[in-house]
Amino acid sequence: MSANSFTKTFKRFAIAVPVSLVLASGAALPRQASAETLADALVGAYEHSGLLNQNRALLRAADEDVATAKSTLKPVLQWAAGLTQSFGTTRSSSLLPAQSTESLKASISLIGELLLYDFGASAYRIEGAKETVLATRQALVNLEQQVLLRAVAAYMGVIEASETVELRNNNLRLLTQELRAARDRFDVGEVTRTDVALAEAQLADARSGLAGAEGTLLRAVEEYRNAVGHAPGNLSQPPSLPNIGGDLASAKALAVRTHPSIIAAQHQVAAADLGVEANEAAMAPRITLNGQYGLNETFDSEAYTRSGSVGVQVGQTIYQGGALSSAVRSSMAQRDAQRANLHVVRQDVEQEVGNAYAALASARAQLEASDRQIRAARIAFRGIREEATLGARTTLDVLDAEQSLLDAESTRVSARANLYVAAYSVLAATGRLTAQDLKLPVQIYDAGAYYNLVKDAPAKYSKEGQALDRVLRALQKD
Repeated sequence: MSANSFTKTFKRFAIAVPVSLVLASGAALPRQASAETLADALVGAYEHSGLLNQNRALLRAADEDVATAKSTLKPVLQWAAGLTQSFGTTRSSSLLPAQSTESLKASISLIGELLLYDFGASAYRIEGAKETVLATRQALVNLEQQVLLRAVAAYMGVIEASETVELRNNNLRLLTQELRAARDRFDVGEVTRTDVALAEAQLADARSGLAGAEGTLLRAVEEYRNAVGHAPGNLSQPPSLPNIGGDLASAKALAVRTHPSIIAAQHQVAAADLGVEANEAAMAPRITLNGQYGLNETFDSEAYTRSGSVGVQVGQTIYQGGALSSAVRSSMAQRDAQRANLHVVRQDVEQEVGNAYAALASARAQLEASDRQIRAARIAFRGIREEATLGARTTLDVLDAEQSLLDAESTRVSARANLYVAAYSVLAATGRLTAQDLKLPVQIYDAGAYYNLVKDAPAKYSKEGQALDRVLRALQKD
């Protein structure tokens, strides 16, 4: 495969998400010519996540493990060269003088070895490495879901925080008017100094609440920057809620079948089973084909030797201090651990689905209740304020009504943010919160493209190896 063809298969384009968005108030956020949507935030998170880049590299490392395992079935060729200086003194009898000998010899040889049969040990290791690759791919998908869900939470966090700041500002303006009115009424003797003090205290509390809300907004902006890769601009209101579909039971059944964590655990169990088979087969004999060809030449002499040999060798480890048996038992324990892990992961996924559905239902109920509370609190505030002008209500009554309205509006803002996070959490819990599922306008990372390049362990100086080098240079980040 050439580098150009790899580039085409390495990434696939997706369709843009059709989103209809309304501009948010976002008074505390910097204004831009065009509003930033939730889809934009998800795209930014997908394209700029260091966690995704890190785990994509780890996946490529797992791909190379398959190539390493496959290499055991291929010939091993080695060359060796040497230069030997020999010298000495020889004396055959007391009547003859000693004779010095000296020679310089050069040798070069080519050694080859090919595994013919090992009772499947190498084949088991190859299949085990493949299962590990598949598990790593699913782990990458699960991480992708976490990255995108964090982006949703960060997006809604900024909107929630900015709307809370707006509410606090409005509340501050209203309380300022109430304080001014209380002072005017105090001047004409309609209220006491206590009423003015209450209004002053409420205003001070409002200023404190505004400062806290502004701090929360700053923290939300930093979280957004970390999750998405840039500071938020003028954020649009989120689109309609994603289609969840089905009830809790069907969602759990879907998650058990499709959640990447469960699929990854299943592949880990398969890899562990193959590890047991490989270690058991390693105790059997090995049959290899061996060959050698060499040249030996002595300098200052016409003598030389050319020789070669080819043979079949059968060997088996009879005793190694119990190492082989220990390896078998260890792999059995690893297999049992992975089987237990699969059970744990399945329970965790089902619980995660249940928690997500519970949070979704709670947020919906809270949103509906806060809407009713806002309507009632607004009517009550207007009535109490009018009654206060007639002297039928105290300043404290007005302030309490204003606080009740503020609390109801703040609750609604939080409930709506929680509703969106809960809805996307349901998608993540059922394995449907991926860039491909959301149809994000991004280049989808093809987890199998690199594997297809390296699975047969291309040599560095081969045509395939040169194409791979170009791909690796393209993957490098500055």
